Amino acid sequence: MKIKSSKLGHWVPQDHKWTQKWLSNLIEHVDKHEKDLRDELREFEELVEGDVSLKILAAMMFTEVPEKEPYCRDPTQQPQVRDFHHMLMLINDIMDSAPQWSTIADEVGLIGFPINAILDWPMGTSSGNAFFLRREVNEQWVKVLNRWAVFLGTPQSASVLTENENGWLNENAIEALSAKGNIGVTNYSFEELYVCDKSVDHYGFKTWDDFFVRPFRDGVRPLGAPVPKAGEPGDPVPAMPIGGPSNDPSVGATIYNACESTPFCLARNNDVGEKTKFWLKDQPYSLAEMLGNDPFTPQFVQGTVYQAFLSALSYHRWHSPVSGTIVRAFNIPGTYYSANYFEGFANPEDGPDPAAPNNSQTYIAQVAARAVIFIQADEPDIGLMAFVAIGMCECSSNEVTVAEGQKIKAGEQIGMFHFGGSTHCLLFRKGVDLVFAQEPNKGTKYDPPPEHNTALRAAIATVKKPLRA
Repeated sequence: MKIKSSKLGHWVPQDHKWTQKWLSNLIEHVDKHEKDLRDELREFEELVEGDVSLKILAAMMFTEVPEKEPYCRDPTQQPQVRDFHHMLMLINDIMDSAPQWSTIADEVGLIGFPINAILDWPMGTSSGNAFFLRREVNEQWVKVLNRWAVFLGTPQSASVLTENENGWLNENAIEALSAKGNIGVTNYSFEELYVCDKSVDHYGFKTWDDFFVRPFRDGVRPLGAPVPKAGEPGDPVPAMPIGGPSNDPSVGATIYNACESTPFCLARNNDVGEKTKFWLKDQPYSLAEMLGNDPFTPQFVQGTVYQAFLSALSYHRWHSPVSGTIVRAFNIPGTYYSANYFEGFANPEDGPDPAAPNNSQTYIAQVAARAVIFIQADEPDIGLMAFVAIGMCECSSNEVTVAEGQKIKAGEQIGMFHFGGSTHCLLFRKGVDLVFAQEPNKGTKYDPPPEHNTALRAAIATVKKPLRA
C-alpha cells in the first residue's frame, strides 16, 4: 500500500519515516522513564475505563492498525503505540515541553503536532473514527490541551527558542521561517519580518506562545498587494494583479486575505448546501454544522466558500477581509482528532492520510473546534459575510479579539490561533459573484513552496458587478 506524501503546511515531515523515527525515540524515552499520569490524563483513562463502549473503541483503534509496514515498528512488526494507556503515557511526557525544531538529512521537517503524530494511524481506523467523534472524549481533550497551553504560556516553554540544533532560532530554522515569510517576493531577514529583538535572549519572545503568535512589523504586509498565480509545485509564480482602483464598471469591491495561507478549496452554488452528508468521501460543505446552526446560515446557502490552510512556519493571526461591522462572534466546541473516514484505512487506493487530518480539511470545517465571526461589510456588493477559523488537532485554541458591534477596517486584526490552527474559511452569500486570483481545485493536496503562500492582506478576490444597459 502506497503512503501519500502530503504534508500540508509543514505540520509533519513529508516522508513519514521521520515521524516514525521521532515517535520511536519518544517511546524509547518514555518506556525507560515512566512517571505518573497528570490529573487530566488520569481522568481521561478513568472516563474510558468506566464506559464499556469507549473502552472497546479505545482498544480496537490500536488493534485495527495493520501489523505490517509502514504502520508498525520495524523489525518486530509490533504497533509503535501499543494501546490507550501507552498513548496517554506518551502524551504525559510531551506536556512539559514545547515543540522543537528538527532538521534531518538536509530536509526540514517539523513535528508540529506531536500528539497528532502519536495518533496518526489510530485516527484512520473505523474504531478511531467513532472514538474521536464522541462528545465526552472531546470534552476531555479540552482539559488535556488546555493544560498544555498553560505550559506553552510559561517562561520555561521558551527553552526551545535558542540557536541549538533543535532550537527555533538556529540558522536552518531562521532560514526556513524567513523564506516562508518572504513568500518568494521580498528578501527580509527574520527580524525585519517580525517584531523581535535579536540582541536579547530568545529574540525577546517570553514564551513559546509569544513566539508562535509573533506579529509582522508595520509595512511588511501592505493592504491590497497582488496575489501570485500558482501553478504546479516548483513552477515560476508570476504576479496576478487584482483589486484596487479600477475603471472597469464590472469590477466591484475587493476581498483581502484574512490569513497568511495557501488556497485549498473553492466551492460555489450547488456545492454549498445547508445540510449535507459532509462525512462522505467527497466532503461537501454543510453550512448548518459549520456555523453551529446560526440564524444567519440560510443566507449563505448556494453562496461561496473559500478555504485556505496555514503553514506551521507562517504567521498565525487573523485579519478582517473587509471593512465593516462585527455582527456576531463566537466559538463552537468540536472535535480535536477526528478525520474523514475515507481518508483513513477505508481508502483502498492510497491508504490512510499520513498527516491526518490534512486531507480532511473540508470535513473538519464542520466538526472541529472553531471560531465564527460574522461581518457586515460596508460595501453593499458584499453585505454580510463570515470568517471561520478552524483548529486542527492540538492547534485548536481560537482567540477572537473583536467584539460585536465593533467597527473594523480591512486588514485589521480580528483574532489568532494559539499553537497552530491550520485552516480557515471565508463565506459569502448567494448572489455575490466573486472573481478569485487563485481558484484551487477542491482538495488540492500538496505543500507548496514559500512563493505559493498568499500574503496576508493581499487582494484575493473582487466582486463582479453585473453590467447595466
